[in-house]
Amino acid sequence: MLLALAGLIGFGSVKSYAQRIAFSIATGPSSGTYFPVGETIAGLISHPPGMQRCLRATVCGPEGLIASAQTSAGAYANVLLVESGRADSALAQSDVVAQAVAGMGAFKKKQTHIRSIAALFPEQLHLVVAKRSKIDSISKLRGKKVSLGASNSGTAVTARAVLSAYRIRAKTSNDPADLAARELLAGKLDAFFFVGGAPVPLIQGLINSGKAALVPIDGKGRDRLVARSAGVSPDQIPKGIYDGVPAISTVSVRALWIVDDRESNDVVFAITRALFSPANRPLLITSSPAARAISVATASRDLPAPLHPGAEKFYRDARRQEAR
Repeated sequence: MLLALAGLIGFGSVKSYAQRIAFSIATGPSSGTYFPVGETIAGLISHPPGMQRCLRATVCGPEGLIASAQTSAGAYANVLLVESGRADSALAQSDVVAQAVAGMGAFKKKQTHIRSIAALFPEQLHLVVAKRSKIDSISKLRGKKVSLGASNSGTAVTARAVLSAYRIRAKTSNDPADLAARELLAGKLDAFFFVGGAPVPLIQGLINSGKAALVPIDGKGRDRLVARSAGVSPDQIPKGIYDGVPAISTVSVRALWIVDDRESNDVVFAITRALFSPANRPLLITSSPAARAISVATASRDLPAPLHPGAEKFYRDARRQEAR
């Protein structure tokens, strides 16, 4: 857990302290979008003693902060890690966070310690099918072997909602994406779901192999899904995002950076400020193509969990500065 900053009150400027401030960011599997983005954010907000780039006050977190990105099973597991205090912060899907704070769906009770730092970028739901399966619409998943994603992942939460909305029964499993990809290529799996900011390198590799394709998520089933699921929106994977693939109708969620409400206001203020520092953007967008969508203009809109007071202070100050 984040060490307390003794003597700090309110939202004053974060002073220098000799102690090391550990701050964790739970992400996802190394093959997904969350890990490289979380790893980059951790590097940008860290402020070890003597770090020259951090001499500019808005570029890094508070002095002594050492942030680390940790792999995890995904969004569902990440919410539980933050709620229990086993992770200081995490990346998670908007639909999963909405269920968590409401105590619905995958969660048996309300998760009361979840707060938002920022909405980062949209994540599209990919339905990847083996070409040999002859699946060209979502309705043809009936009776097929389909992986919903790892059991503690956000993908699994979204995929279960999809099958329910489309009233489809399939032979489901909970394979992580990298295993599902291997099984699909080996002929042991007909399809799998994956939530991630397009383009996802794993999926591009499968398409390039000539053995996999993307199937649209559209029609009345999609309408039911969006109506039932907070944090899920109609979307499209544009033509050319994946080599040789036309525009694909789908749905998307948003990747959120969530934090434990017990974290220091001053630390959360400082790391939010560092996230949106113009000096950090060139490095931030190299983490993933999806990271290009990270913007202070959209980061605090329509969040399923309340803003942490430290992040709220940052956005309030940013709006005041823009209004001048």
